[in-house]
Amino acid sequence: MNLNDHSSFPQLDTQNMLAEIDGLSDQLRTAWELGQTPPLPAAKSIRQVVIAGMGGSAIGADLLAAYAAPLCPVPVFVHRNYDLPAWARGPETLVIASSHSGNTEETLSAFRRGLENNCTAMAVSTGGKLSLLAQERGVPIWHFEHAGQPRAAVGYSFGLLLAAFVRLGLLPNPAKELDETIRAMQAQQETLRADVPVVHNPAKRMAGQLLERWVAVFGADHLEPVARRWKGQISEIAKAWAQFEFIPESDHNTLAGLLNPEEVLMRTFALFLRAPGCHPRNRKRLDLTKQTMMLEGLNTDFVDARGESRLAQQWTLLHFGDYTAYYLAMAYDTDPTPVEAIEGFKAQMR
Repeated sequence: MNLNDHSSFPQLDTQNMLAEIDGLSDQLRTAWELGQTPPLPAAKSIRQVVIAGMGGSAIGADLLAAYAAPLCPVPVFVHRNYDLPAWARGPETLVIASSHSGNTEETLSAFRRGLENNCTAMAVSTGGKLSLLAQERGVPIWHFEHAGQPRAAVGYSFGLLLAAFVRLGLLPNPAKELDETIRAMQAQQETLRADVPVVHNPAKRMAGQLLERWVAVFGADHLEPVARRWKGQISEIAKAWAQFEFIPESDHNTLAGLLNPEEVLMRTFALFLRAPGCHPRNRKRLDLTKQTMMLEGLNTDFVDARGESRLAQQWTLLHFGDYTAYYLAMAYDTDPTPVEAIEGFKAQMR
């Protein structure tokens, strides 16, 4: 599809994923405001936090954990699996179950194990079995309304957790940072919207570069979960293969894999997410890693974050990635919303 012909997008985008992406900054603000009133768990002395979730519900937890790392006095662990680690027990462990549908089997398993282990607990969901179980056990359940795909509710899955952490005294109030973040997202969005032609739209141009490529997205520090988000959106929205890599770890292994197979490497696009808030040594690593891969013949590029705060840098890059994945779907003539392979697999598991 011609990306300048945005009037044709609805023919492919049958469930209007574009509206979800356009409204992400508003969703983030709504989630933060919604999180100021629900009941909190009776937590006296939290020693560690486990956030259980999968897919689109877990990415908000990843973003929160990365943002919280230099600020939160207790460790935050994102759990993508059944049950819980053996150390997650007792009221000093806060278990937060995050499931958009409330029916994610891995998250339900972890939540039940947390209750069995007498952990302090709360849940975030639109409903489903998780809400019923939380109500039965007298556990605080933070409900939000969202009828779309879990990946399109990342503003809720992050914003509600952020509000909970602040109200529990685990993070300082980020209200000023959040305002800056939303302003930065909205300012950037003026060049990313569907009616902006390719020549003036960096997300459309990026999608053009990624077309027919094997995509590897690199991030460091607070941008690690953003790289994961780019990978997930490219796969779920554009139905294309992608991978994510973390700096500095990838410089200790992935960097050696630039020889074989040559025909695949020549069709690989290495994309490096960059922000002023990254560690200076990691910024140097990003530059040198990109240079090394470029000299080996790989296609490479940088995407730079906007905003002064780490929060703004996370979310402007995330939003840019969502638009890029959407335009890549349009370029592939692919409906960005359905995920038939995932739904079919879930049916087989049932």
